[in-house]
Order: sequence, then structure tokens, then C-alpha cells
Amino acid sequence: MVPTLIVGQSAGASSARSAGSAISVSLAGTASPTTGAYTPSGDGDVTQAEFQGQMDSAAGPGPYPGSIVNRSLSNGKGHGNGASASSGKKAKANPQFKSGFEGLNLYQQRYVRGGNQFTVEPPDQALCVGNGYELEAVNDVMNVFNATGQSVLPDNTATNIVAGFPRNVNHAVDLNSFFGYAPAIDRSTGVRAQSVTDPTCLYDAATQRFFLTILTLESLPSGALTLVNHLDTAVSQTSDPTGKWNIYRVDVTNDGTNTGGINPGPYLGDYPHIGADSNGFYITTNAYPWKGNGFAGAQLYAFSKAQMAAGAANVTMVHLDTSGLVNQPSDAGPTQPGFTVWPAQSPGTDSYALDDGGTEYLLSSNAADEATHPVAGFGGNYVSNQLVVWTLKNTSSLNTATPTLSLSTKIVGVGTYAIPPRQHQPGSGTAPSVDAPQGHCINDTTTTLFNGQVGCWRLLFGGQPAHNEVISTPDSNDTRMQQVTFANGKLWGALDTAINPDGGPQRAGIAWYLIKPSSAKVAMQGYLGAAGHDFTYPTIGVTTSGRGVMGFTATGDALNPSAAFAPIDAKAGVGAWNVVTGGEGAAPADGFTGYKAQVGNPPRTRWGDYGAAAVDGNSVWISSEYIAHACDYTKWGGPFFDRGTGDNLRGTCGDASHGPGVRTALGNWSTRISQLTL
Repeated sequence: MVPTLIVGQSAGASSARSAGSAISVSLAGTASPTTGAYTPSGDGDVTQAEFQGQMDSAAGPGPYPGSIVNRSLSNGKGHGNGASASSGKKAKANPQFKSGFEGLNLYQQRYVRGGNQFTVEPPDQALCVGNGYELEAVNDVMNVFNATGQSVLPDNTATNIVAGFPRNVNHAVDLNSFFGYAPAIDRSTGVRAQSVTDPTCLYDAATQRFFLTILTLESLPSGALTLVNHLDTAVSQTSDPTGKWNIYRVDVTNDGTNTGGINPGPYLGDYPHIGADSNGFYITTNAYPWKGNGFAGAQLYAFSKAQMAAGAANVTMVHLDTSGLVNQPSDAGPTQPGFTVWPAQSPGTDSYALDDGGTEYLLSSNAADEATHPVAGFGGNYVSNQLVVWTLKNTSSLNTATPTLSLSTKIVGVGTYAIPPRQHQPGSGTAPSVDAPQGHCINDTTTTLFNGQVGCWRLLFGGQPAHNEVISTPDSNDTRMQQVTFANGKLWGALDTAINPDGGPQRAGIAWYLIKPSSAKVAMQGYLGAAGHDFTYPTIGVTTSGRGVMGFTATGDALNPSAAFAPIDAKAGVGAWNVVTGGEGAAPADGFTGYKAQVGNPPRTRWGDYGAAAVDGNSVWISSEYIAHACDYTKWGGPFFDRGTGDNLRGTCGDASHGPGVRTALGNWSTRISQLTL
């Protein structure tokens, strides 16, 4: 039996967000990518707060203890040799590198809007491409580039004053400004504004509009969260993302299922991701109870795409709760809720599924506790051999006054996937050397500072920490589905998994899938891994012809965190991987989340959360987190060390002309944007 939920209520009939309710969402205002008002930060700041607060637990479940060998499955039958560093099949897709550039980085994130920002990890990348523009957003800043990687936003260097000097952030704009909010923190008063996170975007070729969605958490001036949270979606008024945008807001605080009174709301609408078909624009979230354990199901919000593209004063939206729609057992009973139900995007204008009144497909996995143990929130074994295909039918009804949608699920059997171990990078587990200057500084007790004191640690802490930091093992993802594409009649998706490349030690790798959604059958699937390497946070972009690129972060015993890719197509699957041109990591990850003295023991080195891919004609653009620049300990300390020179902001590795820096004191992540043609 295929569980099905039928929705059919008049728009505006109810203001409740119960499953299946249809409401009218009002236009909340307009926006443009320009910096809002602020007081420049500097030496007179009343607060030195750097971290907005980590909402994730310090440590996740341990890696899968079993063995998953790197083999590919074709059409669900038999076994073949898997693609690896040494043995990759020749994919029909043969992507050619055309261009690439460094995208947004932590220096820009921290010092935009006069420095009234926080140090944030990980970046969580959004990328959308169309009409000659590449728009990238991360936590919590955005930029718009042309095809050569030059920002096309106005140069804001002269007015971006931090610590008394103009700061070049490559024209970037903070997301608080873009969505009409006050600075994340006003460093002259200590007052905090809304916390924005999890950006995601797409360019819809059919309407020639850019869509950018974030999750916004309301807070008190002290920074304490009120628990009210909403999805903010900006839609460009034209095909030019540097111009005006319309903003729509949907409160998701009470959207979720009360699981027998055990997991009551209010809820956090976490991890929003977006997709579109010919009729609708779709956002999904994961609803977590603010005040208890467990999980309240993935939520799906379906909007009339045409109304949003037209800037309508009121847009029809249908909300659906995925709880109880997956016919698999859980601690809640015979069914599971959906978890990270990722809606599909489609390339071009003719890749949509038009049958059944218009169909949007979504894809999810079910190895996580959110699926198997939604009541307790823990207790699973984090391994599965199933995916869930979601089918939303009659999406054309979103353009009527009485939308009637049908959401159903089918289980698809696939090869085993399981929660991966953390990534390794050169030096993991050993004391940080001078190429990881923050970690080296925490351990240091001998460096003389500008004021005659001894011990670099004094630059970062009021009280002396333990001096036992090591190079970290960055996060791999869990087993949740990553970006999904519907193209060439198939669903394309990938997720992180444990893998034993060539039968060797367990590492982090990728499981990838091509699914025939109408029959819920596997067209092709396989793994990507390589001995001595870890691959994490995959994302797939596919052209209308069924040829594509999978982007991801690659690390290894001898490879710093790098931006990598592999070809993928519907004939041969995934081919041999490589680091993208210009994307090789220059240093180990040296962020604050990797050190006990900064975040507690054990630390959790945040990485990725997700990358992004975008298709524009015969080009696939990919973005991944990597470490773009090296910076040694002496340059990191600059004038804060005895007789040192450089930027008056510590840790930027900028010169005496005050930047731009290549990093911040507390982190060194960056993003790589690459164009590959097929």
C-alpha cells in the first residue's frame, strides 16, 4: 500500500498550519542587495562577542562499525567495479573546466557591514545561476558575480569601516541587510537582531526569477531566542539579481506533529531547502521541538510559482506535514516521518514532469534517528538500504483558488549506506604547526606579545586554557539526502556514507542514485570513495541531456580540504574524480569549532552542511567549501606579536594597508565556485 495524503482546502480558509492547510501568504516587503545602516565597529566596542551560539549538539553518533565496499550497482542487478582514485569508469559525461574563482569566505562574512557580524561555521552554501549571473549566499552573507568571477554589486569598501579603516569585502552584503533586518550585532551597544541561517537559492529559467530562502530566528536584544522562527523567501522582480526583490515570510513556529504529547511544540523549522516544477515553488524543513527531544517530521510548503514570480500581493501556499506517510516502522509505530525530504530542481524549461496535473518529486533517506526514532530522538543504528521517493501531484492546482494536492510515498531498495566517520586531513590528531596558526596560538606559552606579556593564548582568552589542541578531523555529513535534481526523466541524488575503498579502512564517501520516480525503481546507483581520502557533502547538477557533474569536498591523509568533482551520467554513472582546477586546499582547517578551548570537549569541527550545484544551459556550476589560503603563525599574529607588522585586526593575515585579509583570527574557510561545460 502506498500512503497518500490528499489536500483540498480553499486558500485563506484557515490560518492554522495543520497538515494540508492552504493559506494566503502576503507580500512582506521589498529588498535589494545593499548594505543597511550600522555603526562601524572598532576599539570602542562594548562587546567582543564572536559566536552567535551553536545550536547543534557537540557530538553526533559514532560511525558505522561495518564494512561497505566500493562497488557500483547497475539497474539494481549485479555488481561491478566502483569508481575510485585509481579505477574510475569512463562516464559519457566529460565535463571540461571553463572557469573558477574563490567565492565568499570567512573574512567577508565577519567584516561586512562594518564588522557587526559574528564568526560563523560552517558556511552552508547556496548557489544559483542564470541570465549571466552567479549568486552565492552563505551563513550569513551574499554576493553576485559575473561569469569571470567579478562581483557586480556596488563597491562598498570606502564605507565599510572596521577598526578605523575601510575594509574590502569584495562588495559582499550581509543577509540581515538584504532581508531588511538590523545588524546581527551592534557592537557599539551589544544589541542583537534576528539570526538568519541556512540560505538556499535557485534560478528558475521558466519565470526568469531568482529565489533565495533563509530561516530566520527572532531574538531579544540580549540575543536570547524567542523561539519564533520563519522562512523568508526573496524573489527577484526581474532576471537581474542586483535589482529589486520581493519578500514573502511564513511563520513555521507551530508547524509539526505533536507525537502523543511527548514532543510538543513550538518547533524549529530547520534545514530549509527548495525546489520547483512547472507550477510550484517548494520549501521543506525539519521540525524539531524547541523544548524537548525527538523530531516532529519534515514539513513541505508548496507555493504558486507564477504568483511569486509576478510579485503578487497574496500568494497561495499549501502546507503538508510528512509525518505518518512512510510505511516503515519507528518508535512512533508502524510509520516514519519524512526527514530531509529534498525537493527536486529541474534544468531549463522543459525538464518538468507534466503528468497528473503537474508533478513535483522529492527524495529522502531513512537511516537517521529522525526517521527511525522520532519520539526518543536517539537509539538507531544509522544504517539503511532504502530511499523514499515522494510524489506531489496536481501541482497546477496551486494556480487556482482551491488547490488540491496529493502527496504519496514509495520505498526504493538501494545499496547499504551508513553514517560515515569524520574526515581526515594532513596532521589530524597531531599538535598544530605554524600553518594552523589559531591552534598553534592556543598551545603557545613562549611567544612575546606587543605589550611584553608572554604566550600567544592571551590574544584569545582571558584565562589560560589547556595547551593540548590537535589538528582536527572535520565533520562528515550524516546520512541525509543532499541536493536533488529531476532531469532526463530521472531523480538524481547523493548522500554521505561510510565506505571501505577497495576493501581498505573505513572512510567517508558518497552514495549516488539515479531513480525512475514513476516506478520507484533504481536506474543506476553506486559509491564514490578512494583509499586515503574522504569525500563529503555531495551535490549533483544535471543538464537536460542527462549529463552532469557531482561536486564535493575532498580531504585526505595528504590532501588539505579541497573542492573536487566527478562526472555523472545516465549511461555509465559516476566517473573518475579529481580536484577542480584552482580548488586544491592550501592549509588544514583551522576554525574555532575544532578546538576544545573554544567550544568544549569534544570539539566538533563544523564543515559544509551542504554544497550546491546550478545548471545553466550546457554548463554545471558547483560550489564547495575548501581552504583557499595558507597563512603562517607570524603573519597571523602581525602587530600583536613583539615587533610584528600587519593589519590592526588580529588574525586576518592582512598587510599594514589593512586587508583584505585571507582569513579571520578564529577560522579560515572559503568557498570555490567552478563552471564545467558538458
